[in-house]
Parts: sequence; C-alpha cells; structure tokens
Amino acid sequence: VHNYIDRLIYKKLHDLRLLPSDLATDEEFIRRVFLDIAGILPTPDEVRAFLADRDPNKRAKLVDSLLERPEYVDFWTYKLSDILRISRETLEEKGMWAFHYWLREQIRLNRGWHQIARDVLTAAGSTFETGPANYYRIERSPDALAETTAQAFLGVRIQCAKCHNHPFERWTQNNYYEFANFFARVGRKQGDTSGRDMIIYPTTSGDINHPKLGKPLPPTPFGGEPIPLNAPGDRRQALVEWMTAPNNPYFSYAMVNRIWRHFMGRGLVEPVDDLRDTNPPSNGELFDALARDFVAHQFDMKYLMRTIVLSRAYQLSSRPNRTNARDEKMYSRFLVKRLTAEQLLDAICQVTGVPEKFGGLPLGTRASQLPDTKVNSYFLDVFGRPARQITCECERAQEPNMAQALHLINGASVNQKISAKGGLVDRLIEAKKSDSEILDEMYLACYARYPTAAERQAILKEIQAAMTPPAPANGGQAPAPAAPQQGQPQGQPQGQAQPPAFDPAAARRQVLEDVLWSLINGKEFVFNH
Repeated sequence: VHNYIDRLIYKKLHDLRLLPSDLATDEEFIRRVFLDIAGILPTPDEVRAFLADRDPNKRAKLVDSLLERPEYVDFWTYKLSDILRISRETLEEKGMWAFHYWLREQIRLNRGWHQIARDVLTAAGSTFETGPANYYRIERSPDALAETTAQAFLGVRIQCAKCHNHPFERWTQNNYYEFANFFARVGRKQGDTSGRDMIIYPTTSGDINHPKLGKPLPPTPFGGEPIPLNAPGDRRQALVEWMTAPNNPYFSYAMVNRIWRHFMGRGLVEPVDDLRDTNPPSNGELFDALARDFVAHQFDMKYLMRTIVLSRAYQLSSRPNRTNARDEKMYSRFLVKRLTAEQLLDAICQVTGVPEKFGGLPLGTRASQLPDTKVNSYFLDVFGRPARQITCECERAQEPNMAQALHLINGASVNQKISAKGGLVDRLIEAKKSDSEILDEMYLACYARYPTAAERQAILKEIQAAMTPPAPANGGQAPAPAAPQQGQPQGQPQGQAQPPAFDPAAARRQVLEDVLWSLINGKEFVFNH
C-alpha cells in the first residue's frame, strides 16, 4: 500500500476475490508516466538514467520533475481547452488566442480548479483582451450556458430536463429553468468598430421564462437555496459561491473523475461527465476520499495527479493474472489506453527526429502545443481529435478504424519521417553506431526499453543477410555476352539495362528504416501500457 487509494482499492478487490497484478517494471513506468503527465515519450538518455538510478524514491522524484516541466503545462492546457471548447471557429482568432494564453498561464501557476472556474464563470470584459470572457461567446442563450456549465464543471447532464421531468432522475424541468436563470443576465455588446470583438458584462434585468408556467423561476443551484429574482448583484457570483463550496456534491467529484479517468483508463463513473444517482461509481468510498482530499488541498490538480500516479494501483502492470483478466472497472491491473491523436503524432515526430510543420506556426511546434483543433492536420483528424463543438468527453474518438491503420502503414508523413535526411536512422548511421547500438537507441526511443535477446538476434541476423551480396546466377559463371544485333554498336548491352551494383550500406539503411517502421506500427508504441 502506497497511499489511501491502494487501501480502498484493495478492500474492494478483497471483497471480489481479485488479485492485483504485479508492479510495473521501471521501463513500463517511465514511459507510462511521461505520456500521462506530459504527453511525451522519454528520451533514450532519460530512460538510461532512470534505469541506472538505484534511489528507492526515484519514481516519486521523476513524477515531481515531470509536474514542473513545460510539457506538462502544454499538455494540460490542451486537455482543459477541450472542456472549455477553445476554438477560433466560435471565438475569432484573437479571442481564441486570448483564452488559450490565459488558460496556459493558469496551468503554469498551478492555480486551483475552483479559482479557474470562478474566473471563467464570472468573466466580464473584451473577448479579445480578457481570455475567460470568451466562455460567454461560445454559448449565448441561458439554457445552452446552463447545459454546458453543468456538464463541464459539475459532471451533470441536464439536457433532458429542458423538455420534461426525467422519469428516472431527480432533475425536473423546474430545476432546469431555475439553474438556467443564473445566466439570464449576461449582457453582450460590440467591442470595436469591426464588430468582431465582444464585450461581456453583467446586467441588472432579464429572466428566462419556464415554457409551461410562463414565468421565471428564482435562480437555484442543484439542491441549493434559491436566489430571489430581485436580488441585487451578479447572479453568477452566487452560483460560483455554491459551486466551489467545500461541501458541494458535484464540483470536486467532476474534476476528480476526469483526472482519474485520464490516468487510470476508466472513470470511477462512466461516462466521465454523467454523475447521477442511477449511475453509481464503481468504488464509492474511494470516490468520496479522492474528492475530500482534492478539496482539502485547495483543488490542486498537481497534488491530485501526484497522489494518483504514486499509488501502487497506478503502478500495477497491465499484464493480467489468473483472477483479473476480465476486470475492466476495479483497477486490479493497469488498463491499456491508446495514445490520443496528439500524443501519437508527437511521439512519431520525437522518435524519428523530424518535427511536424503546422501552418502558421513555427517548425517544431508539437501537437499538444496547438491553440485549438482548427489547425489543419489530416493525421490528427484521422486519429480522432475533437472538434470542440460540444462539452461531452465523447467528442474525442478513441476507437480504431481502417484509415488509422492505413495511415500508419502507408502514410507518406510517417514513411517520410523515417527515411528523412537528418532523422533518427540517418543520424545514427552518420555517427557510425554499430547495429546493436542502433537497435538500443530505437527501442529506447519507442518503447523505453532495450530489445530482448530474441529481438536483437533476429534483427541483427536480418541486417547481416541484407548486407550479403546476392550469389551470381548460373552457379557463379558469368553469362556469355549475346551477339550484337545488326546495327547495334559493339559493346552496348542487349535488352534491359544492367542492374545497379549491390550496395551493402544502402541495404543496411533500408533494413534499419524497416525496423523503425515496424516499431512505430507495433501495439507497444500505439498504446500506453
């Protein structure tokens, strides 16, 4: 047991007679935690240093170092941008950049999730100058804002209650319009002569009517106390005070569930943004403990992440044992996850040593550094990046399809990176590395491990075979030259041109490129395990 997470998971496993898998190896752990915290792969040198380190606290030290890296800021800015739907399609170019830079600074400063939510939900000012004000440009009607806010910040889906009381859930149509009235007094006006900027400001009047009652209902949070319709001040302030209160039954749970799912492969509640009475958590005691801990530490996302990844449950091997092969929800083993579109593209660029060029951005910009999902990239589209049109986590597609397989196998972008001048294979050959040393670099770069003895032997054998000149035909006897035809100059070969002379260096390069291609196309590369 490393912390309370293990204690509560083991309690559930004991009741279900499930044995946890063994601890993940150092090789598995370093690759896993790099991808999950920073969205990148470790370099071969970082893997070597970690494997050689004999400090018993090296895993904790690695986690602490990753949480302070700029790649962590990039990766989690991108992830939270999905929730907040930062996109130039709805915000204009300037508004998108303002929101992106503001959110990135919040992540860099490690501001609490409650502080970020407060700034977003009470935002006012120019959408071109005040980043979080753009939240009120994405959605403009009170009902749409109510639905988005409930799902993004509270993990509650209230869309059905707009038209009728849900037959199996607690939320009624009255609850829907009571909550929506928190956003009925958000004003908007033109911010510049072009009409593209927008000023967001609180107004002192305006309500949304209940469609059946024909009158407005007092703004009321879920399960909370109503606010009088004539109460002075910005209604959104009252909403945020309720939302970020330590005893709020949704706010802390919603973010805990999102972060837990990211690291553990499955939310304690699934779908991750659908918290309701009829969709109970797989481990309610653990869910409560995580939410209390998150609140006690001022909604510190880094603290929560560190707590999760340092648990033994996160560090379990993904290899099942005789009892847990069919377990997909009790965390008796690490659940294998396919890399996201952005992680996969960045990983390919990193291991090949050839960056992707995104239009309008400097060469070397990683996919997880993009400000939104409207930067053109066929690769990212094929592998399921979200359009950021809805708040639902389901917008990101993680299911495999034929287009993805074909793109990895035959896609020009992947193959060109593998064979590029100055790429990994080219640099290793130019450095006059031996075949065995090159294999070490490739495996460490792709899989954060050395090749097994069997893998090394098979590949070295293939390289040697490729570099061996082919035996001449006719038992080693050169064929007699054919008599020239009439009118053909003496000495000119008849028929097709002679094949080029055998080049063992070119043959070696081809095999090494094929090896790198096979590593990138392997499940061990495409999945986080």
